[in-house]
Amino acid sequence: MTMNAQGRPTRSDAPTVNAAPTFTGNKALQIEEALIFEVGHFAGTGVDLPEPNGGVDRLGGLNRNTDIGLPGLSEPETMRHFVRLSQKNYAIDMGPFPLGSCTMKHNPRLNEKIARLPGFSDLHPLTPEAQCQGALELIDQLAFWLKELTGMPAVAMSPKAGAHGELCGMMAIKAALEARGEAGKRTRVLAPESAHGTNPATAVQCGFIVDAIPADKTGRVDLAALKENLGDDVAGIMVTNPNTCGLFERDIRAIADAVHEAGGYFYCDGANFNAIAGKVKPGDLGVDAMHINLHKTFSTPHGGGGPGSGPTVLSEALAPYAPVPYVHFEDGKFSLVETRRAAKAEGESAKSLGRLTAFHGQMGMFTRALAYMMSHGRDGIAQAAEDAVLNANYVLSRLKEEMTPAFDGYCMHEALFDDGFLKDTGVETIDFAKAMIDEGYHPMTMYFPLVVHGAMLIEPTESESKRELDQFCEALLSLAKRAKAGDVDAFKAAPLHAPRRRLDETAAARKPVLRWTSESSVQAAE
Repeated sequence: MTMNAQGRPTRSDAPTVNAAPTFTGNKALQIEEALIFEVGHFAGTGVDLPEPNGGVDRLGGLNRNTDIGLPGLSEPETMRHFVRLSQKNYAIDMGPFPLGSCTMKHNPRLNEKIARLPGFSDLHPLTPEAQCQGALELIDQLAFWLKELTGMPAVAMSPKAGAHGELCGMMAIKAALEARGEAGKRTRVLAPESAHGTNPATAVQCGFIVDAIPADKTGRVDLAALKENLGDDVAGIMVTNPNTCGLFERDIRAIADAVHEAGGYFYCDGANFNAIAGKVKPGDLGVDAMHINLHKTFSTPHGGGGPGSGPTVLSEALAPYAPVPYVHFEDGKFSLVETRRAAKAEGESAKSLGRLTAFHGQMGMFTRALAYMMSHGRDGIAQAAEDAVLNANYVLSRLKEEMTPAFDGYCMHEALFDDGFLKDTGVETIDFAKAMIDEGYHPMTMYFPLVVHGAMLIEPTESESKRELDQFCEALLSLAKRAKAGDVDAFKAAPLHAPRRRLDETAAARKPVLRWTSESSVQAAE
């Protein structure tokens, strides 16, 4: 029995026993919760409204003549339903979120407070420029620091997410090729085999053909293979640096120089900028375009479907093709340049690739990101990058006792393992991930990057303390030892403590049930 400082039991070291089932299906604070369609009733709602008495019907014959088809609950029932559901979700505010390549870092509450200030939180996208000078100044200041941190002369602020930022960068490259009269000639884009899936997808979306470049034995771009694939039909290359294996591309300048010599452009995926922000400027590495995931580097939330933000910095060669709108400052006033014609009228380039989105960007994300920058300062941002790399190497050092690192040497911001330590145990990578859920952790990124068999990619970020990392590492080490000891059945059954146990993920992916259907409808269909 483990005791706390007051001598009270904190947990039992005795083997657990199967508890008797409860009438409700609840297990203490783990409350069973059905779908809202199953607990709600369709005959009414939680609010009674009287029938309209008189007045003019302005619906033009579009009055509803059938039930709305949604279940009604009282306010307490509604609140409890969604709170209970929220308690079944893992979150960064509950514990470490080790997803590699995702940078699930803490979102400081200071940023949230600033984003909720009147004038920012309630700003309408159609607000006249004269009434939102402060907001435009904030966007301009954030753009300035993004350019400073990356060493790039221009930035497009309107892309709504990382993939949208990729699209912006590749569209700028295509516009530059069109201006050179080479759009029809340069049709190929090179991408490492370990690239994020959005990279080749974005290139294809822009009309390019993608050719994969293999990795060398150290997990980095094979420079010789890259040079063999270069030719006068190459539009550019898309490289993530540090790369998806958690390694810095040592030949990055040689890669950029080779691509530029061949007449192509260098697009850098900025997903891992958090590992080098304040330490290395991508512009100094020969980068022509790079998107920045504000949620990965500057702590804006991961949206949950939105809102996102993916500003894209551009080199001098691509700056003239930046999309509109963008902020312009003159005679003490800020304004938005909304069209190519307006850009030309301001004496600026009219080569813009045009408009990517209806409005300028995500104000809430801009506000949070600038609050993060100003509270950290240049030295604080550099320290965050250093701590992210330190934490990843600490995890790598702790886990390599029982798990197998994918590559030799130190890593950058994330530690990559393969499934070599599970060989001949009967336990697979997916089983290991499911067992982590029972330990109270969200699994790391599994089976990615594809260049590593049974990959397990862990990114602790700078947010985690040594105490948190030690507990996380001890949990994984214990699982590795159990797997090697032959506890196969427990791994195959895991997770045992999750509300819905283990799902058939193949069936869920191939035959998803995306719409609730009442039992009466199912019976009628049968």
